[in-house]
Amino acid sequence: MLSTEKIGDFLDRLSAREPTPGGGAAAALHAAQGAALVAMVARYSTGAKYADHADAIARCTERADALTARSLELADEDEAAFASVGAAYGLPRDTDAAKAVRKAAIARATAGAAVPPAEVVAVAREIVALAADLLPIGNRNVITDVAAGAEAARAAATTSRVNIEINLAGVEDPELRSRLETAATDVDALVEAADRVTARVREVIRR
Repeated sequence: MLSTEKIGDFLDRLSAREPTPGGGAAAALHAAQGAALVAMVARYSTGAKYADHADAIARCTERADALTARSLELADEDEAAFASVGAAYGLPRDTDAAKAVRKAAIARATAGAAVPPAEVVAVAREIVALAADLLPIGNRNVITDVAAGAEAARAAATTSRVNIEINLAGVEDPELRSRLETAATDVDALVEAADRVTARVREVIRR
């Protein structure tokens, strides 16, 4: 599981011909990196020079740390959820009763597999918002890392969107389906927000 293993070991597993981990876990890793970059910039933005914004920067640091940890948890949750899908497809189907059990298990697992990506989108949205808040008050010497954090969160969201969409067809619960569709639709606004952060950073570094 990503939350407890070395990154090299995770990448070895990611590149293997195995169903898990996959794109969902990779998206969560994008989010974790984005949050960690925001936290790093916040930590470089302390001291007398930043005293007027000390409270805001402290809140940013604390929240970015929490989002880093949550992203790693979501990587593990995504891997477990997708493993459940594979297990459901592997159930016996030699009788009508077995087929019914298998069909129900696949439906439950597919619905469950769409949930972690939706939560990654929510995390990514918050990371981009933190990056935008930090941009005007953070340390200019590491300003490119604000953009890097926003871009990592952007990748997390766009990757998660396709993982939500591929599972939507198997989601029968209307409330869950609506929540997942909203998460997927919200990615467009998140991408625009991340683009604004990066564009602003590029303006600053051109001066």
